[in-house]
Parts: sequence; structure tokens; C-alpha cells
Amino acid sequence: MLHWIQYIRGYVTIKVWGYSAERLLNLCGNHDILVWGIKDHGDYHTMNISVQGFFALKPLLKKTGTRAAVLQRYGLPFFVSKMYRRKIFVIGLVGCMLFWILTSGYIWNIKIDGNFALTEDVLLDYLEEQGVHTAMKKSRLRIEDLERALREDYDIITWTSVQLDGTTLLVHIKENEMPEYDQSSQSKNDKGMDLIADRSGTVSYIITRSGVPQVALGDTVEKGDVLVSGAVPVYNEDTTVRKYQFVQSDADIILRYGEDISVEKSVAYEEKRYTGEEKKIYVLGAGDKEWSLRLRKIPYAAYDSSEEKKQVKLLDHLYLPFSYGHRIVKEYEITEQKHTEEEMKTLMQEEWDKIITTLDEKGVQIAEKNVTIKKNDKKWVLNAHMQLEEAAVKLVPTSTEPVVEEETQEETPTE
Repeated sequence: MLHWIQYIRGYVTIKVWGYSAERLLNLCGNHDILVWGIKDHGDYHTMNISVQGFFALKPLLKKTGTRAAVLQRYGLPFFVSKMYRRKIFVIGLVGCMLFWILTSGYIWNIKIDGNFALTEDVLLDYLEEQGVHTAMKKSRLRIEDLERALREDYDIITWTSVQLDGTTLLVHIKENEMPEYDQSSQSKNDKGMDLIADRSGTVSYIITRSGVPQVALGDTVEKGDVLVSGAVPVYNEDTTVRKYQFVQSDADIILRYGEDISVEKSVAYEEKRYTGEEKKIYVLGAGDKEWSLRLRKIPYAAYDSSEEKKQVKLLDHLYLPFSYGHRIVKEYEITEQKHTEEEMKTLMQEEWDKIITTLDEKGVQIAEKNVTIKKNDKKWVLNAHMQLEEAAVKLVPTSTEPVVEEETQEETPTE
């Protein structure tokens, strides 16, 4: 506590030398002048004394025939006097503090964690729709409403926690780990479900487990044709249909169809060649705006650029609306080249592999194929005629209407 009192009142370190320094110290005690930190250096002494005590020391110095000089100044009075002479620095310091206080009331950074199925871009767009974005006032944020909206609008989100940490908005979510199945096709349907063709083709395989098959092996069908009916007829003794029992059709059906694919590749291609010339441009950003610190335009006709920026932050989560970084600009030239025959073979093989991969991802099998390549000095063309097999079927509500039973009324005899 004493140290803080001394700092507020101010004190100095002085050097005392002359005829009788010891007598001076005794007189300081008699006149209630506080000195401390006394050190004997042989020819002189050093000590600390308050500012008020230093001015009261003058008659005692004359009386004892000693001299004193100030070595160091400490305390608030000297700091204020220095700051008074540096008005621009003081104004800047005060302005900085005011700016810090002002910007701390806004959100300058948004962090999301716990998301896997939902991408960060999707969630940031959703927050924007809810009015939550960077550069918004913290006082406008309704945390409970935002947490409830996230859970209600996204069924996959089972838990949310939104909190403010400095100028950073932290959004923690937990997604449902159990996959949701669409049970609409498995729910009971009074009218039953038909299996129809999802494309035109020839039936190359069929095994029916539930329902009434409407086609046989080798039949040609068009898109939309009923392959298996979900209406199972129940007959009268005279072979007329008394009613239908509606079920969900279930069958393994493979359709075969032909498809032609053509891929064209040019022998000539453009190659980007870097010249080795590059420039480093420093950039500053404030909010959504950005400025490049350069004196003239980029002198390259064609160039690539890569940028690295950082957002200014004072503490771990106290971000400011400013960014800084640099951009590397590299010059390049476009030159025309030609693929060699081996390169063209590799390119055409890669294109064919892409076709096979795409078909496999769709569950399509190749039954037959005829692949030819036509080539000349300008281009190579791959033509493929294929017979494909696919389970191209889907469930739809049955088109069969239930049988309406006619009500018979008994005739009463008339007298």
C-alpha cells in the first residue's frame, strides 16, 4: 500500500555528496522528511525522497554544506507531465480505448462446431437469414430464440448451444447419429403399390415376391408401364373378380437397354507456363472492403494470385473488424502444345474409366459393349455402343380401382 501511495504522490532518486551527508540525514529525520532506499557509495549517497520532501531539502543542504542532484523521477505526477507534452499520443491512446470499447459491443467472428452432415456454409447462410451475421450488435442477439430455431428448422440437429466469447459467436450443435428412413413407402396403403418401369427396355430378369407380375422375361416395356401390380384379384366361382387385396409389390426386375456414348478429345491444348516474375502486394481490410497497397497497376497481362489474410484480434476471442495480409501475383503465358500419341491413349483411357465409374455408381451393369476410336491430326473420338442392364423400377400407388360391391335389396311381397 505504501508503494502505491508513494507512486501516486511521486518521488525521486537523488545523489547526495559534500561535507556532511550523515548530518543531512539526521536533519531530515528531525524535520519529518522521509527518505528511504539509502545506499552508501563511498564519495556519495543515493536515496529516494518524495517530491514535497525534495523541495523542503533546500535549506538543509545549505546548512550542512552538501549538494544534491536528481537521478530518476518516478510516479504519477511525472507520467502526467510527460503525457501532457505528448498530446497526440494521449489523444491516440484515448481514441484507441474508446474504439476498443465501442467495437467490443459487436460480433466480429462466428465459429461453428459439431456439424458433420450440415456444412458450415449452409449454417452460415441460415444464420444470415435469421439476422445473425458479423458486424451485428450483441444486444440484438436472442440466444434462446436462435437455439430453438436451429432445432426446429433442422430435424438432424438434436442439441444446440449458442454463446458469446468476447466478440466471437460460438455455435455448438449436435447432429442425430441415427439415420432417418423414409417410411412413407412402407406405410400401409389402402390402394396398394405398383412397380413400374423407370425407363424403356427389355425385361432380362424377373422374380416376383409380392404382387401380380404383368410382364414376362423378354418382354419390351416403355417407361411408366406397370411391371408388377399391387392389386391381387380374388375371384368368384364364375371366374369374375369379386374384390382385390392390395399389397405393396416386391420383385427383382432387370431391364436391358441400348445406349450410345461419344467422347471427343482435341490433340492440341493450351499450357500455362509461369515466367518466374511475381510481385508481393500487401492488403488491408475493414469489414467487407479491401485495399491493395500498390502504387501502380499489375504489369502482367495474365497472372494467377494467391492470398493469405489474418483477422486482427486482441485476445483469444476478441476479434476486430480489420484484416491484413498479402497477395502473391505470378505472371504466366499461354502456349499451344500437342499431346503425343501415348498421352492421347492415356486421356482416352481415363475418359472410358470415368464412364465405367459413373455407371457403377448408378448400379448399371454392362452386358455388351462395342468401343471404337477414330483419330486424326486434330482430334480423337471414342464411340461406344453398349447394352446396359439396370434395376430401373420404382414404386407408385396402384392404378387399379377397388371393386364396388352392389347392394341387393330383398323384395317384399305385396298383398
